[in-house]
Amino acid sequence: MQAANDNREKPKKESLLANLLLNIVVPTLVLTKLSGDEYLGTKLAIIVALAFPILYGANDLIRNGKINFFSALGIVSVALTGGMSLMELPPEYIAIKEAAIPGLIGLAVLVSIKTKYPLVRTFLYNDKFLQTDKVEQALEKRGKVTDFNKAMRNASIMLSGSFFLSSALNYILAKMLLVSEPGTEAFNAELGKMTALSFPVIAVPATIIMMGTLFYVFRSITRLSGLSLDEIMVEQ
Repeated sequence: MQAANDNREKPKKESLLANLLLNIVVPTLVLTKLSGDEYLGTKLAIIVALAFPILYGANDLIRNGKINFFSALGIVSVALTGGMSLMELPPEYIAIKEAAIPGLIGLAVLVSIKTKYPLVRTFLYNDKFLQTDKVEQALEKRGKVTDFNKAMRNASIMLSGSFFLSSALNYILAKMLLVSEPGTEAFNAELGKMTALSFPVIAVPATIIMMGTLFYVFRSITRLSGLSLDEIMVEQ
C-alpha cells in the first residue's frame, strides 16, 4: 500500500516561462499588435488574447486533477475582463473588478482569523510542504500553542495586506491606463499594456510581502517549536 502511494505520479511543476508567455506576453502582443481592422479586429483580438490564459488555467486544473483556488480564480477574473470588454462596458467597471477580487480575498483572510480554519493555514501553513503534525506535537510539548496562534494571527494580517495592496494597485493601474472608449483599437492596446504591467507593478510588490509573511511563519515555527527547517519540511 505504501509503495503504491510512493509511486503515485506527482503533479508536474508549473513552468514559469509558459506561465509568463501565455498569461502575459502573448495576450499583450495580440491586444497591442493585432487589434486593427487589417488583422483580427477589436472584438476578435480580445477573444484570442484572453483565450490563452483561460486555456492555460483550465489545462492546469485538468492536469492536476483537482481545483486549484488561484487557477480557478484566474479563469473567472480573465473571463469577467473579457466579458466586460466585449460588452463595451465603461472602463470603470473593469477597474472595480480588478480591485474587487484581491480585495475580497484579503477580507476573507481577515475574517477567517475568527474561525476554526484561518486561511493563512491553507496558503502558507499546510501539510503539502510542512510536517504540521510534527510541529503541533512540538508546540504542545513546549507549551507554545497560544504563542503560535498569535503568530498565525499576525501572519494573517500580513497576508491580507498583500491582497489589499494588490487591490489598490490593480485599481490605480486600470484607472490610469484604460481611458479610451471600449470597442476601439486604442482601448485594446491599453488593455494589453495593463496586462503587461500587471506583473512588475502588481505581482512583484504583493509577492515580496507574501514572501516576507512566509519567512515570518517559518521563523515563528522554528523559534516556538525548537525544530529546524530541515526537520519540518516535507521531502519532495
